[in-house]
Amino acid sequence: MSRPRIEIGQWGKISTSQQVGGRYRASARYRDTDGQTRTVQAFGGSGAEAERRLRAALHERGRATASDLSPATDIATLGKVWLDELEHVGELSPQTIAQYRTDVDNTICAPKTGIGGLLLREATTSRIDRFLKTVSEKHPAKARRIRTILGQMLGLAARHDAVDTNPVRDVARIRGSKKTVRALTIDELEVLRRHVKLWESGSVPGSVPGVPEPQNRGGRPRARGLLDLVDVLLGTGARIGEVLALRWSDIDLTAEPATATISGTVVRLPGKMGDGGGLVRQGRTKTDSGYRTVKLPKFTRTTLLRLSVNAKPTADDLVFPSSAGTLRDPHNVRRQWRDARGERFAWVTPHSFRRTVATLIDRESSTEDAASQLGHSGTAVTRKHYIEKAAAAPDLTDVLEQFRAG
Repeated sequence: MSRPRIEIGQWGKISTSQQVGGRYRASARYRDTDGQTRTVQAFGGSGAEAERRLRAALHERGRATASDLSPATDIATLGKVWLDELEHVGELSPQTIAQYRTDVDNTICAPKTGIGGLLLREATTSRIDRFLKTVSEKHPAKARRIRTILGQMLGLAARHDAVDTNPVRDVARIRGSKKTVRALTIDELEVLRRHVKLWESGSVPGSVPGVPEPQNRGGRPRARGLLDLVDVLLGTGARIGEVLALRWSDIDLTAEPATATISGTVVRLPGKMGDGGGLVRQGRTKTDSGYRTVKLPKFTRTTLLRLSVNAKPTADDLVFPSSAGTLRDPHNVRRQWRDARGERFAWVTPHSFRRTVATLIDRESSTEDAASQLGHSGTAVTRKHYIEKAAAAPDLTDVLEQFRAG
């Protein structure tokens, strides 16, 4: 009867013998991940020392050749391994990885409400389903993102044979509240522009222009140039971070028509500036298809031409720098915009201009052109999230007239 085969990553009986000169040798047969069984040995001044060194060598060999993930690994450890792999592959932007890291640390592995302590063999579909439903009660959008992250994490565990199947595949679908896409009309844009212009001048909308608001005295100075930003947002369909990342080298005002190359975005990464964190210009767009050159309408070219005349040199050659000549924080711009837009336009965010661009192009040209302008690889996202649905059906009375009697 043949002796049983040693399992991969395990070893057989340890043998110890004294060598010539008084040293001791400990050896054992070890089965590597390629299926081959090899003899591993170690030496020491005594039999016990030689065996201790051999066991240490065998454990080290196991760590070097076998996966770090097993059914006994917890979700928190899996999250770290998954994030490290994402950084090593380098396909995602630092901003995306930072968001994933926040979700793993603050939601999936939250001390009291997370599932970081679950072992992989305990990570059943029912347990993950209950966890996701708890998250979705207050944050449906976050729950969908967490579901995606957990799916990728446990997919990694499945590839390492730490779980038989990915338990996230069978969890219930997370439904969120359907948001209606709303775009600005041409008339609304005109009113909004007048409102913001009055706000920037310090006047009360609806009163005599030039009369300062008493409540604004002693407060922080009002932002200027918001309408210039709006002109570029409307002329490009770009995101606010992409517009703030524009450099003069990305702009060609001599071309006919003028062009702008969307080549990066401004993001805030965790950590200190010396360690690569803080506010940075990320030299890549949100997606690969987001890198694009767009042709500018005349009103946007006019705005940029005016800005170029008075532009002060900055280290990053920025079109829209801060007052200190540095990167302008998208969060600060959004706050300034909330102050300027007024109650009537409380629903309008910088992203609303992107939807307005997509909706107009879709109606005047095509959905495909709208997707290209926005930097989408296909039309599905454009159609679902950026194009306002028509409130009324088109005039098809001539078509329907064919149903008349006789």
